[in-house]
Amino acid sequence: MAREILSNNVERFSGFSSLYGQNRPIPPTEVIRILTSYVEETPELVVDVGCGTGLSSFIWLDHAKRIIGVEPNDDMRAEALARLDEEKRTEALSFIRGYSHELDLADAEADLITCSQSFHWMNPQPTLKEFARVLRTGGVFAAYDCDWPPVLNWEVESAYLSLQEEVKRLLAAHPDPDSLAKPWDKEGHLQQIRESGLFRYSREIVFHNWEPCTAERYVNIALSQGGLQAVLRTDADALTEAVAEFRERAERAFGDEPKDVLFCYRMRIGVK
Repeated sequence: MAREILSNNVERFSGFSSLYGQNRPIPPTEVIRILTSYVEETPELVVDVGCGTGLSSFIWLDHAKRIIGVEPNDDMRAEALARLDEEKRTEALSFIRGYSHELDLADAEADLITCSQSFHWMNPQPTLKEFARVLRTGGVFAAYDCDWPPVLNWEVESAYLSLQEEVKRLLAAHPDPDSLAKPWDKEGHLQQIRESGLFRYSREIVFHNWEPCTAERYVNIALSQGGLQAVLRTDADALTEAVAEFRERAERAFGDEPKDVLFCYRMRIGVK
């Protein structure tokens, strides 16, 4: 069963890597500032696990000597590799296929291991055991996630949540529930870190970042959610009405101009 869940969780992100990479928020500079302050020096190696399209890996260019993005989903990793080819920074950054519980890295090799929007797709205790093996003494593991929806106003946020409730309803009625991904609870990340007994210090850190956004991007952020995509794979028309209603509300909220929206982050860290 564990192997089946792992496969489902990886495949959940197939087929929409461009939508994801072009619309999801890029982690803000606060991530770099916070984590560099904990390791107290420029990291020799940052390992970004479950890196997806590489949004959370590229931010470390010029802030770490070496970065490895680890991603098991071929579609997502291909998107990251395509951007890396454009950046031409392969001396500092690489992307490899791998799983969180069996990293192809040496003991005590990494200063930082990060999971951006990804730790809830990993079996936490085997993953944390592997992370602790790969981290040097004093190294830091950080799992950080956005709160959804992005902050703009109550009407468009309510429409976003209504769309997600419809997604949950349809997933609950899915004809093959065993084929669906099964995430762990994000609210349990800090407890998992503490219960592992592998980290001398742990805490939660909350921060935020304003980004310009258009109505189209706001809608696409919702469309890039894995659950919604899972519904569309079963029935391409299942959400037509709900998405149209959400899009109309977003277009009304934004008008023809971009607006700043607030992305709120929660980071849970463990210091080895």
